[in-house]
Amino acid sequence: MVRADSDLSRFSAHDERTMRRALALAERGRGSVEPNPMVGAVVLNSAGEVVGEGWHERFGGPHAEVNAFAVAGDAARGGALFVTLEPCCHWGKTPPCTEAVLKSGVARVVAAMRDPFPAVAGGGLQALRESGLSVDVGLLEAEAVRLNAPYLTLLREGRPWVIAKWAMSLDGKIATRTGDSKWISNAGSRAKVHELRGRVDAILVGRGTLLADDPLLTARPPGPRAAARIVVTESGDLPPDCRLLRTVGEAPAIVATRSGAVGKLAAWTSAGAEVIGFDGPIVPLLLAELGRRRMTNVLVEGGAGLLGSFRDADLIDEAHVYVAPKLIGGDEALSPMGGSGLAAMGEAEGFGDLALRVLDGDVWIVAKRLHRSISHNSSVIPTS
Repeated sequence: MVRADSDLSRFSAHDERTMRRALALAERGRGSVEPNPMVGAVVLNSAGEVVGEGWHERFGGPHAEVNAFAVAGDAARGGALFVTLEPCCHWGKTPPCTEAVLKSGVARVVAAMRDPFPAVAGGGLQALRESGLSVDVGLLEAEAVRLNAPYLTLLREGRPWVIAKWAMSLDGKIATRTGDSKWISNAGSRAKVHELRGRVDAILVGRGTLLADDPLLTARPPGPRAAARIVVTESGDLPPDCRLLRTVGEAPAIVATRSGAVGKLAAWTSAGAEVIGFDGPIVPLLLAELGRRRMTNVLVEGGAGLLGSFRDADLIDEAHVYVAPKLIGGDEALSPMGGSGLAAMGEAEGFGDLALRVLDGDVWIVAKRLHRSISHNSSVIPTS
Protein backbone atom coordinates (compact mmCIF):
# COMPACT_ATOMS: atom_id res chain seq x y z
CA MET A 1 0.00 0.00 0.00
CA VAL A 2 1.02 3.66 -0.43
CA ARG A 3 1.11 5.23 3.03
CA ALA A 4 -0.04 8.78 3.76
CA ASP A 5 2.85 11.22 3.40
CA SER A 6 2.00 12.92 6.71
CA ASP A 7 2.52 9.71 8.73
CA LEU A 8 6.30 9.70 9.23
CA SER A 9 6.29 7.64 12.44
CA ARG A 10 6.41 4.47 10.34
CA PHE A 11 10.05 5.15 9.43
CA SER A 12 12.80 3.75 11.64
CA ALA A 13 16.17 5.28 12.43
CA HIS A 14 17.68 2.70 10.06
CA ASP A 15 15.30 3.87 7.34
CA GLU A 16 16.45 7.45 7.83
CA ARG A 17 20.14 6.54 7.72
CA THR A 18 19.56 4.59 4.52
CA MET A 19 17.75 7.49 2.85
CA ARG A 20 20.46 9.93 3.90
CA ARG A 21 22.95 7.68 2.17
CA ALA A 22 20.77 7.70 -0.95
CA LEU A 23 20.68 11.51 -0.87
CA ALA A 24 24.47 11.65 -0.57
CA LEU A 25 24.79 9.35 -3.58
CA ALA A 26 22.38 11.51 -5.58
CA GLU A 27 24.58 14.55 -5.01
CA ARG A 28 27.37 12.87 -6.99
CA GLY A 29 25.41 13.47 -10.20
CA ARG A 30 25.37 17.26 -9.84
CA GLY A 31 26.47 18.90 -13.07
CA SER A 32 26.35 15.65 -15.06
CA VAL A 33 22.67 14.68 -15.16
CA GLU A 34 20.81 17.92 -15.82
CA PRO A 35 18.15 18.59 -17.06
CA ASN A 36 17.24 15.31 -15.35
CA PRO A 37 17.04 15.23 -11.56
CA MET A 38 19.78 13.97 -9.28
CA VAL A 39 18.71 10.60 -7.88
CA GLY A 40 20.37 8.15 -5.51
CA ALA A 41 19.31 4.61 -4.57
CA VAL A 42 20.24 2.08 -1.90
CA VAL A 43 19.14 -1.58 -1.96
CA LEU A 44 18.82 -3.61 1.24
CA ASN A 45 18.52 -7.38 1.44
CA SER A 46 15.81 -9.11 3.47
CA ALA A 47 17.98 -8.77 6.60
CA GLY A 48 18.23 -4.97 6.17
CA GLU A 49 21.86 -5.00 5.02
CA VAL A 50 23.10 -2.79 2.18
CA VAL A 51 23.74 -4.92 -0.90
CA GLY A 52 23.65 -2.30 -3.65
CA GLU A 53 24.11 1.42 -4.21
CA GLY A 54 23.82 3.61 -7.27
CA TRP A 55 23.07 7.07 -8.56
CA HIS A 56 22.10 8.68 -11.85
CA GLU A 57 25.59 9.34 -13.19
CA ARG A 58 25.02 11.11 -16.50
CA PHE A 59 22.20 12.41 -18.67
CA GLY A 60 20.96 9.66 -20.95
CA GLY A 61 22.58 6.93 -18.84
CA PRO A 62 20.98 4.33 -16.56
CA HIS A 63 18.96 5.66 -13.67
CA ALA A 64 19.95 5.26 -10.02
CA GLU A 65 17.71 2.26 -9.37
CA VAL A 66 19.12 0.32 -12.31
CA ASN A 67 22.69 0.99 -11.19
CA ALA A 68 21.93 -0.08 -7.63
CA PHE A 69 20.21 -3.30 -8.72
CA ALA A 70 23.17 -4.13 -10.97
CA VAL A 71 25.33 -4.21 -7.84
CA ALA A 72 22.79 -6.01 -5.65
CA GLY A 73 21.86 -8.77 -8.08
CA ASP A 74 19.81 -11.59 -6.55
CA ALA A 75 20.54 -10.32 -3.03
CA ALA A 76 17.81 -7.70 -3.55
CA ARG A 77 15.06 -10.33 -3.58
CA GLY A 78 12.73 -9.88 -0.62
CA GLY A 79 14.56 -6.70 0.41
CA ALA A 80 13.91 -2.97 0.00
CA LEU A 81 14.75 -0.13 -2.33
CA PHE A 82 15.36 3.37 -0.90
CA VAL A 83 15.33 6.01 -3.61
CA THR A 84 15.33 9.81 -3.43
CA LEU A 85 12.71 10.28 -6.17
CA GLU A 86 9.74 8.24 -7.31
CA PRO A 87 10.79 5.60 -9.89
CA CYS A 88 9.79 6.57 -13.41
CA CYS A 89 7.07 4.61 -15.20
CA HIS A 90 7.54 5.85 -18.77
CA TRP A 91 9.95 5.35 -21.62
CA GLY A 92 12.43 8.18 -22.10
CA LYS A 93 16.09 7.71 -23.00
CA THR A 94 15.94 4.58 -20.80
CA PRO A 95 13.22 2.01 -19.97
CA PRO A 96 10.83 2.60 -17.04
CA CYS A 97 12.53 2.09 -13.69
CA THR A 98 9.38 0.45 -12.35
CA GLU A 99 10.20 -2.54 -14.58
CA ALA A 100 13.63 -2.86 -12.98
CA VAL A 101 12.11 -2.59 -9.50
CA LEU A 102 9.64 -5.38 -10.17
CA LYS A 103 12.28 -7.57 -11.80
CA SER A 104 14.60 -7.15 -8.79
CA GLY A 105 12.20 -8.91 -6.45
CA VAL A 106 12.28 -6.29 -3.67
CA ALA A 107 9.25 -6.31 -1.41
CA ARG A 108 9.35 -2.69 -0.26
CA VAL A 109 10.04 0.68 -1.90
CA VAL A 110 10.69 3.88 0.07
CA ALA A 111 10.79 7.13 -1.95
CA ALA A 112 11.72 10.49 -0.48
CA MET A 113 9.29 12.34 -2.75
CA ARG A 114 6.96 12.01 -5.69
CA ASP A 115 8.23 13.13 -9.09
CA PRO A 116 6.08 16.05 -10.36
CA PHE A 117 7.09 15.33 -13.96
CA PRO A 118 3.68 14.78 -15.66
CA ALA A 119 4.63 11.44 -17.23
CA VAL A 120 5.27 10.14 -13.70
CA ALA A 121 3.41 12.24 -11.07
CA GLY A 122 2.55 9.35 -8.77
CA GLY A 123 2.11 6.81 -11.56
CA GLY A 124 5.32 4.98 -10.74
CA LEU A 125 4.35 4.50 -7.11
CA GLN A 126 0.85 3.43 -8.10
CA ALA A 127 2.20 0.83 -10.53
CA LEU A 128 4.39 -0.66 -7.82
CA ARG A 129 1.52 -0.72 -5.33
CA GLU A 130 -0.73 -2.47 -7.82
CA SER A 131 1.97 -5.11 -8.24
CA GLY A 132 1.81 -5.91 -4.54
CA LEU A 133 4.82 -4.02 -3.20
CA SER A 134 4.75 -2.05 0.04
CA VAL A 135 5.35 1.60 -0.92
CA ASP A 136 6.21 4.44 1.47
CA VAL A 137 6.69 8.09 0.48
CA GLY A 138 7.90 11.18 2.30
CA LEU A 139 11.04 10.14 4.19
CA LEU A 140 13.38 13.18 4.23
CA GLU A 141 11.19 14.83 1.61
CA ALA A 142 12.36 18.36 2.47
CA GLU A 143 15.98 17.33 1.87
CA ALA A 144 15.05 15.72 -1.43
CA VAL A 145 13.18 18.84 -2.56
CA ARG A 146 16.16 21.01 -1.60
CA LEU A 147 18.55 18.73 -3.51
CA ASN A 148 16.58 19.00 -6.74
CA ALA A 149 15.36 22.58 -6.45
CA PRO A 150 16.81 23.48 -9.90
CA TYR A 151 15.02 20.55 -11.60
CA LEU A 152 11.78 21.41 -9.81
CA THR A 153 12.10 25.09 -10.76
CA LEU A 154 12.52 24.16 -14.42
CA LEU A 155 9.37 22.03 -14.21
CA ARG A 156 7.32 24.53 -12.22
CA GLU A 157 8.34 27.84 -13.75
CA GLY A 158 9.87 26.90 -17.11
CA ARG A 159 13.12 28.67 -16.26
CA PRO A 160 16.54 27.72 -14.89
CA TRP A 161 17.65 28.07 -11.28
CA VAL A 162 19.52 31.38 -10.95
CA ILE A 163 22.76 31.52 -8.95
CA ALA A 164 24.16 35.00 -8.26
CA LYS A 165 27.86 35.29 -7.43
CA TRP A 166 30.05 38.14 -6.29
CA ALA A 167 33.20 38.82 -4.29
CA MET A 168 33.36 41.80 -1.97
CA SER A 169 35.34 43.43 0.83
CA LEU A 170 34.27 43.59 4.46
CA ASP A 171 32.67 46.97 3.75
CA GLY A 172 30.68 45.61 0.82
CA LYS A 173 32.70 46.89 -2.14
CA ILE A 174 33.33 44.93 -5.35
CA ALA A 175 35.96 47.35 -6.69
CA THR A 176 37.87 50.48 -5.71
CA ARG A 177 36.73 53.97 -6.71
CA THR A 178 38.91 53.62 -9.85
CA GLY A 179 37.22 50.37 -10.84
CA ASP A 180 40.13 48.09 -9.87
CA SER A 181 38.77 44.71 -8.75
CA LYS A 182 41.64 42.22 -9.20
CA TRP A 183 41.79 40.55 -6.89
CA ILE A 184 39.37 41.09 -4.00
CA SER A 185 39.05 37.37 -3.30
CA ASN A 186 41.91 34.93 -2.81
CA ALA A 187 43.00 31.95 -4.91
CA GLY A 188 40.91 29.51 -2.87
CA SER A 189 37.74 31.49 -3.49
CA ARG A 190 38.50 31.81 -7.20
CA ALA A 191 39.00 28.05 -7.43
CA LYS A 192 35.52 27.51 -5.98
CA VAL A 193 34.09 29.87 -8.61
CA HIS A 194 35.68 27.79 -11.35
CA GLU A 195 34.15 24.64 -9.85
CA LEU A 196 30.76 26.36 -9.94
CA ARG A 197 31.26 27.46 -13.54
CA GLY A 198 31.99 23.87 -14.48
CA ARG A 199 28.58 22.56 -13.43
CA VAL A 200 26.20 25.26 -14.77
CA ASP A 201 24.59 25.58 -18.20
CA ALA A 202 25.28 29.29 -18.72
CA ILE A 203 27.28 32.16 -17.24
CA LEU A 204 25.85 35.68 -17.56
CA VAL A 205 27.59 39.04 -17.38
CA GLY A 206 26.59 42.56 -18.29
CA ARG A 207 28.15 44.89 -20.82
CA GLY A 208 30.10 46.76 -18.12
CA THR A 209 31.83 43.60 -16.90
CA LEU A 210 32.75 42.62 -20.45
CA LEU A 211 34.31 46.03 -21.10
CA ALA A 212 36.08 46.28 -17.74
CA ASP A 213 37.42 42.75 -17.35
CA ASP A 214 37.39 41.14 -20.83
CA PRO A 215 36.57 37.81 -19.11
CA LEU A 216 36.83 34.33 -20.61
CA LEU A 217 33.98 32.95 -18.44
CA THR A 218 35.27 29.40 -18.78
CA ALA A 219 35.88 26.82 -16.06
CA ARG A 220 39.57 26.17 -15.41
CA PRO A 221 40.08 23.25 -15.10
CA PRO A 222 36.99 22.17 -17.07
CA GLY A 223 34.07 20.64 -15.20
CA PRO A 224 31.35 18.24 -16.35
CA ARG A 225 29.60 21.00 -18.34
CA ALA A 226 30.83 23.65 -20.79
CA ALA A 227 28.66 26.66 -20.02
CA ALA A 228 27.36 29.03 -22.65
CA ARG A 229 28.79 32.54 -22.07
CA ILE A 230 26.02 35.15 -22.23
CA VAL A 231 26.43 38.92 -22.38
CA VAL A 232 23.35 40.96 -21.51
CA THR A 233 23.26 44.44 -23.05
CA GLU A 234 20.37 46.84 -23.50
CA SER A 235 22.23 48.99 -26.02
CA GLY A 236 24.03 46.32 -28.05
CA ASP A 237 27.19 48.44 -27.95
CA LEU A 238 29.85 45.74 -27.59
CA PRO A 239 33.43 45.66 -28.89
CA PRO A 240 33.92 43.70 -32.13
CA ASP A 241 36.76 41.70 -30.56
CA CYS A 242 37.30 40.25 -27.07
CA ARG A 243 38.58 37.07 -25.43
CA LEU A 244 35.07 35.65 -25.21
CA LEU A 245 34.67 35.88 -28.99
CA ARG A 246 38.13 34.55 -29.69
CA THR A 247 37.26 31.39 -27.73
CA VAL A 248 33.82 30.81 -29.23
CA GLY A 249 34.99 27.37 -30.37
CA GLU A 250 35.66 26.43 -26.76
CA ALA A 251 32.18 27.32 -25.47
CA PRO A 252 29.16 29.07 -27.03
CA ALA A 253 28.84 32.86 -26.89
CA ILE A 254 25.40 34.48 -26.79
CA VAL A 255 24.34 38.12 -26.68
CA ALA A 256 20.93 39.00 -25.23
CA THR A 257 19.80 42.47 -26.26
CA ARG A 258 16.80 44.44 -27.43
CA SER A 259 15.43 43.63 -30.87
CA GLY A 260 16.29 47.10 -32.12
CA ALA A 261 19.96 46.66 -31.20
CA VAL A 262 20.55 43.36 -33.01
CA GLY A 263 21.90 45.15 -36.10
CA LYS A 264 24.80 46.59 -34.09
CA LEU A 265 26.15 43.13 -33.40
CA ALA A 266 26.98 41.90 -36.90
CA ALA A 267 30.64 41.43 -35.91
CA TRP A 268 29.58 39.11 -33.09
CA THR A 269 27.38 37.07 -35.40
CA SER A 270 30.19 36.81 -37.95
CA ALA A 271 32.56 35.60 -35.24
CA GLY A 272 30.19 32.74 -34.37
CA ALA A 273 28.15 34.21 -31.51
CA GLU A 274 24.38 33.91 -31.32
CA VAL A 275 22.50 37.19 -30.94
CA ILE A 276 18.98 37.12 -29.48
CA GLY A 277 16.76 40.21 -29.54
CA PHE A 278 13.88 40.65 -27.11
CA ASP A 279 10.87 42.97 -27.19
CA GLY A 280 10.34 43.61 -23.50
CA PRO A 281 12.24 43.15 -20.23
CA ILE A 282 15.36 41.18 -21.11
CA VAL A 283 15.97 39.28 -17.86
CA PRO A 284 12.69 37.34 -17.55
CA LEU A 285 12.42 36.82 -21.31
CA LEU A 286 15.98 35.51 -21.46
CA LEU A 287 15.34 33.07 -18.59
CA ALA A 288 12.23 31.80 -20.37
CA GLU A 289 14.30 31.22 -23.52
CA LEU A 290 16.99 29.38 -21.55
CA GLY A 291 14.26 27.28 -19.96
CA ARG A 292 13.00 26.33 -23.41
CA ARG A 293 16.54 25.17 -24.12
CA ARG A 294 16.33 22.97 -21.00
CA MET A 295 19.02 24.83 -19.11
CA THR A 296 18.72 23.96 -15.43
CA ASN A 297 21.33 26.15 -13.66
CA VAL A 298 22.66 29.55 -14.71
CA LEU A 299 25.28 31.68 -12.99
CA VAL A 300 25.05 35.48 -12.92
CA GLU A 301 28.54 36.86 -12.31
CA GLY A 302 27.82 40.58 -12.56
CA GLY A 303 28.30 43.40 -12.62
CA ALA A 304 26.21 45.38 -10.22
CA GLY A 305 23.70 46.49 -12.86
CA LEU A 306 22.92 42.99 -14.07
CA LEU A 307 22.72 41.56 -10.55
CA GLY A 308 20.39 44.42 -9.64
CA SER A 309 18.16 43.63 -12.61
CA PHE A 310 17.80 40.04 -11.43
CA ARG A 311 17.08 41.18 -7.87
CA ASP A 312 14.51 43.72 -9.05
CA ALA A 313 12.81 40.95 -11.06
CA ASP A 314 12.84 38.70 -7.96
CA LEU A 315 14.74 36.06 -9.92
CA ILE A 316 17.69 35.12 -7.70
CA ASP A 317 17.40 31.65 -6.19
CA GLU A 318 20.86 31.16 -4.72
CA ALA A 319 23.78 33.44 -3.86
CA HIS A 320 27.48 32.62 -3.59
CA VAL A 321 29.26 35.47 -1.83
CA TYR A 322 33.00 35.61 -1.18
CA VAL A 323 33.88 38.11 1.55
CA ALA A 324 37.54 39.14 1.75
CA PRO A 325 38.95 40.53 5.03
CA LYS A 326 39.77 43.90 3.44
CA LEU A 327 38.44 47.45 3.76
CA ILE A 328 38.21 49.52 0.56
CA GLY A 329 36.00 52.51 1.33
CA GLY A 330 35.09 55.29 -1.04
CA ASP A 331 31.72 56.87 -1.83
CA GLU A 332 32.20 56.06 -5.51
CA ALA A 333 33.32 52.45 -5.01
CA LEU A 334 30.73 50.00 -6.32
CA SER A 335 28.57 47.76 -4.17
CA PRO A 336 27.61 44.30 -5.51
CA MET A 337 24.07 45.06 -6.56
CA GLY A 338 22.53 48.03 -8.34
CA GLY A 339 19.08 48.38 -9.83
CA SER A 340 16.09 50.04 -8.22
CA GLY A 341 16.27 48.05 -5.01
CA LEU A 342 13.74 47.89 -2.21
CA ALA A 343 12.03 50.84 -0.57
CA ALA A 344 11.55 49.23 2.84
CA MET A 345 13.52 46.63 4.77
CA GLY A 346 10.32 44.74 5.46
CA GLU A 347 10.09 43.92 1.76
CA ALA A 348 13.34 41.94 1.82
CA GLU A 349 12.85 38.18 1.60
CA GLY A 350 15.27 36.08 3.59
CA PHE A 351 17.32 33.25 2.15
CA GLY A 352 16.65 30.50 4.66
CA ASP A 353 19.16 27.83 3.62
CA LEU A 354 22.54 29.21 4.71
CA ALA A 355 26.06 27.73 4.78
CA LEU A 356 29.40 29.36 5.59
CA ARG A 357 32.98 28.22 5.11
CA VAL A 358 36.38 29.88 5.53
CA LEU A 359 38.65 29.60 2.47
CA ASP A 360 42.19 30.63 3.44
CA GLY A 361 40.82 33.73 5.16
CA ASP A 362 37.94 34.60 2.83
CA VAL A 363 34.43 33.76 4.03
CA TRP A 364 32.36 31.84 1.49
CA ILE A 365 28.62 32.23 2.02
CA VAL A 366 26.05 30.13 0.15
CA ALA A 367 22.44 31.21 0.65
CA LYS A 368 19.50 29.49 -1.03
CA ARG A 369 15.96 30.70 -1.31
CA LEU A 370 13.14 28.67 0.17
CA HIS A 371 10.77 28.40 -2.76
CA ARG A 372 7.05 28.10 -3.09
CA SER A 373 5.26 24.76 -3.24
CA ILE A 374 5.62 22.71 -6.40
CA SER A 375 2.76 22.78 -8.89
CA HIS A 376 2.02 19.49 -10.62
CA ASN A 377 0.11 21.25 -13.38
CA SER A 378 2.81 23.58 -14.65
CA SER A 379 3.81 23.81 -18.28
CA VAL A 380 6.95 21.70 -18.41
CA ILE A 381 9.99 20.95 -20.50
CA PRO A 382 10.31 17.16 -21.00
CA THR A 383 13.25 15.45 -19.32
CA SER A 384 14.69 11.92 -19.25
